[in-house]
Amino acid sequence: MKKLHVSSLALLLVLSAAAVAQNPNSSATTDKTNAVAGPVKRGPVFRATKDQIKQAQTLLRERSLYAGEVTGKLGDDTRASLRKFQEAEGLKVTGTLNRATLEKMNITLTEKQKAIS
Repeated sequence: MKKLHVSSLALLLVLSAAAVAQNPNSSATTDKTNAVAGPVKRGPVFRATKDQIKQAQTLLRERSLYAGEVTGKLGDDTRASLRKFQEAEGLKVTGTLNRATLEKMNITLTEKQKAIS
């Protein structure tokens, strides 16, 4: 009889855990939603253009921070070089071509990028 109670309790715990995991309003989910207002909206994402990436790679090569090819792609080597540049210039070290990094490199922003705050 004791085994029946323990088994029942274990089954109840498993079913409860499964129900919580499937509940979209539970705090255990990683979905970016707000139960009252719906999905949380993000603003526009700041992205560097291919030409800006090429300009940055050229500048990083001139400063001996980057030894790769000027491809216009943000590969691992370019990101590592950007981190070195950002650290040397006192910027937040992200390894991305964000607004502050482009401005520090004197690379012109697009109108769309200027509109993103």
